[in-house]
Amino acid sequence: MSRKLNIRTIGEYIKVFGPAILLASIGFVVAYQFVDPAPPRRISIATGSPSGAYFAYGGAYSEILKQDGISLEVLPTAGSAENIKLLEAESGGVDVALVAGGFSTLAQSDKIVSLGSLYYEPLWIFHQKNLTLARLPDLRGMRVAVGEEGSGTKVLALQLLELNGISEKNTRLLSYGSQEAATMLLEKKLDAAIFVTTHRSPYIEPLMKSRSLKLMGLERAKAYALRYHYLHVLEVPEGVLNFEANIPSRDLTLVAVTTQLAARSDLHPALINLLLQAAEEVHHKGGGFEKEGQFPSPKYVDFDLSKEAVRFYKSGPPFLQRYLPFWVANFLTRMVVMLVPLFALLYPLFKIMPLIYKWRMRSRIYRWYTELRAVDPEIQKDFEPERMEEYLAKLNEVENQVSNIAIPPAYAEGLYDLRIHIELLRNKLSKAGNTE
Repeated sequence: MSRKLNIRTIGEYIKVFGPAILLASIGFVVAYQFVDPAPPRRISIATGSPSGAYFAYGGAYSEILKQDGISLEVLPTAGSAENIKLLEAESGGVDVALVAGGFSTLAQSDKIVSLGSLYYEPLWIFHQKNLTLARLPDLRGMRVAVGEEGSGTKVLALQLLELNGISEKNTRLLSYGSQEAATMLLEKKLDAAIFVTTHRSPYIEPLMKSRSLKLMGLERAKAYALRYHYLHVLEVPEGVLNFEANIPSRDLTLVAVTTQLAARSDLHPALINLLLQAAEEVHHKGGGFEKEGQFPSPKYVDFDLSKEAVRFYKSGPPFLQRYLPFWVANFLTRMVVMLVPLFALLYPLFKIMPLIYKWRMRSRIYRWYTELRAVDPEIQKDFEPERMEEYLAKLNEVENQVSNIAIPPAYAEGLYDLRIHIELLRNKLSKAGNTE
């Protein structure tokens, strides 16, 4: 009997709560359509020459993202100009790129956003020591490497040279990659070479240490910075880069751009946060021209700062990503959009369902009182004593059916009351028959 009661109770629960669960499931499926897709596990970054800082930093980001299960493919390129084209490419492009400041004018669309600036890239002009060079106009008529095609170095170098009246008509402007230009300069196959890169680039230190080369400062650095808003003036004290070797050997004034981390505007927000955390790990310490905590920064950017980057610089990483693994935090963050509609649906449902269940349990008992009223001599005006056997038979039938009612223990009180009332009615009928 107990097993039969349990089966019936479970069945009753299914009848009552089943529709609510089904409705909640449908709501879950509908709400899921508005959940952002999971971030891709594989993205790509355009950097620069394999011998340059861009490529090295891309590799550093890749190692950090690998810890969270994201594969960052590091692509070598000619530099910033090519990187912008790759970010805008409809196919075969990249998701992220390192781009020097001042190159937003090369973009042909609004598909690019900035994630912030990362560090300074000074403009270095090295020349043979036996040449007397003080200003850019002094390069006229010489063999000058200005960076390879597609590089940010070449774009900036040509801008500044043109400003000083230097062009291919009066000077040999040669397009070489940074490492090749550095090698040729050391071999005295060039008179001068222009580089736009961080002092950490591996080919810069040999040029600084070379006794046959000299680093030229820019006497009109402030004027250049005033002319081009993306340029910054850097005061480089003697020996600051290497005290032991006394590099540089004298105080210099340089101009610099800032390198920024740029991305496609449709890059997944979770990956933006992950990339910014990687950038913070790599660049926060500073060193050289950068102070600790100065970078990454929302300042000094050419493209619009992405909304996710704005939130990152204001509040830091998302709350869940601070304490949970990336994929767990991302899943829970994506599911948040479902919580409001689900709670709005489930709360009233499961508030009402117990009342409906209670009503169904009581209705199993109370509906029999209609049968009892039909044979109650005190209620029925047309009660016929000669039909007493018929009344008692009907009462017995009701009693038999009531004995088969499956009711959870919590509602048994009403069942016992019904049985008591059946017995009282039987006594009442017996008295009515005896009286007659």
